[in-house]
Amino acid sequence: MDEKIIKLREMVASSENIVFFGGAGVSTESGIPDFRSVDGLYHQQFAYPPETILSHTFYMRHKAEFFDFYRQKMLAPDAKPNAAHLKLAQWEREGKLKAVITQNIDGLHQKAGSREVLELHGSVLRNYCERCRKFYDMDYVMHSEGVPHCTCGGDVKPDVVLYEEGLDERTMDKALHYISHADLLIIGGTSLVVYPAAGLVRYYRGNKLVVINKGELGADVGADLTINGAIGEVLSQL
Repeated sequence: MDEKIIKLREMVASSENIVFFGGAGVSTESGIPDFRSVDGLYHQQFAYPPETILSHTFYMRHKAEFFDFYRQKMLAPDAKPNAAHLKLAQWEREGKLKAVITQNIDGLHQKAGSREVLELHGSVLRNYCERCRKFYDMDYVMHSEGVPHCTCGGDVKPDVVLYEEGLDERTMDKALHYISHADLLIIGGTSLVVYPAAGLVRYYRGNKLVVINKGELGADVGADLTINGAIGEVLSQL
């Protein structure tokens, strides 16, 4: 077995307060494309760049075009949890892992059985009327045409954080609390280039900081162990 995997296994075994901070790379093994890799959304051809389409301004001005892209590229109803999601859920059941902090919006951590999941960027599973706040599920948005409407006539908006929108302060505060109290912090499947979420890592005070990612990180976080690889492949060996 690879010596880095052995070291990670030892770190996990000696920890009782693990926190996992993950990004798009956690879900690529479930068939959901990320943004910045070679096959990611940023390298595909659209009428507008994805970061423009997924902005608050574009949503307000071009809702029909926003939902065309959103239904095609942001919804993956058939995606299933992979080895990474399942291992994290297992650690939580065993009492070792205290929280999953994710930048993903796909709900796969919960589908795998994780309970304490902090969704920094919201979830495609939740949608709400901008007028009366009535809740709608993903199926409603997916099977509607054009701009989905509420029974009251208002527009239904996905409960996801678009570019130009702020993150939920209560979620950020909880994430900061978990990270600052963790004895082992594992960062997986994220290049740490999206702020303010990436800035949370600076609040870790322990000496067991692990980074598992395919490709380079956007920031040097001073990791105690770095593993270059797919997060599911790595965690499945533990």
